[in-house]
Amino acid sequence: MLTAGAVTATALLVGASSAQASDSTDTTAQLRALEDQHSARVGVFAHHLGTRKTLVHRADELFPMCSVFKTLAAAAVLRDLDRHGEVLYKVVHYTEADLVDGSDQTRAHLADGMTVEQLADVAIRYSDNGAGNLILRELGGPTAVTRFARSLGDRVTRLDRWETELNSAEPDRITDTTSPRAIAGLYGRLVLGDALRRPDRDRLTAWLLNNTTSAARFRTGLPATWTIADKTGSGDYGTANDVGIAWTESGDPVVLAVLTTKPTLPDAPYDNQLVADTAKLVAQAIS
Repeated sequence: MLTAGAVTATALLVGASSAQASDSTDTTAQLRALEDQHSARVGVFAHHLGTRKTLVHRADELFPMCSVFKTLAAAAVLRDLDRHGEVLYKVVHYTEADLVDGSDQTRAHLADGMTVEQLADVAIRYSDNGAGNLILRELGGPTAVTRFARSLGDRVTRLDRWETELNSAEPDRITDTTSPRAIAGLYGRLVLGDALRRPDRDRLTAWLLNNTTSAARFRTGLPATWTIADKTGSGDYGTANDVGIAWTESGDPVVLAVLTTKPTLPDAPYDNQLVADTAKLVAQAIS
C-alpha cells in the first residue's frame, strides 16, 4: 500500500496543471455553495493516482498553513538531521517556559523529557504545539521548514513564526502560508515519492496513519473503506485544514489537501463540518 504509485507520484502530483485538472461544473458549484453557506474560502487540490483524475478549487491561492507544517518539520528531521538513529533517540529536556497552549503531551513529560522521535510522533499524532516548537528548535527555527520545502521544488510554502503565533491567519498575511497544490505536492512526495529514504518514509507514514485529530474532518468525510494518513491544522479566522494521503479500497492512493478559512470572521471557531463536507464532495468527484 505504501509503495503504490511511488514511481509516478512526483510526476503526477504537483505537476498536474490546471489544464489537466478535471473540470466538474457541478462540483465547483457545490464547493461555492459550501463557501457561501459557511462564509468561508475553501481551497482544494486532489489527485487520484488510479483514475488520474485531478480536482482543483482555489488550488493556487494562499491559505494559512497552521499545524500541517508539523509533518514537514518531522520529515526535515528524518532527512537532514538523523543518519543512524542517533538524533531520533536523543532525549530533549525542556521547562514549562518552553511550552505553549496545546502542549498536553509534552507537559506530561516535563520531568523526564522526550526523545526527538517521541516529539515528532506527538506533534503529528496529537498536534502537540510544544513538540512542534521543540522540533523547530532542533532544526534551527521555523525558516528551516521553508528551506525544506524549497529543496523539494516547492516555491510557495513558507513558515516564519513559532507556535502559537503562526496560527493568527489574517487574510492578508503571506507568512506562514501555503497553497492546496503546494502542500499536497509536498505530502505526496514525502509519503509516495522518494524524498525520504524508505525507512524514514515508512516511519513518517505510520505517524500520519495514527493521527488522532481528524476524526471529524477527513475521517468523517472520506469513505469509511479508505485508509487515511493525514495531518490537520487549525487557527484564527475559523481556519481548518486537513492534508494527507488516502488509499481507496482497491489500494489506489489519493493525494488530498483541503484548506479553509473565514476571512471576515476573526473569532470564528474552526469548522470541522466544512472540511468533512468538502472531502466528501471531492471523493465523489474523483473516484
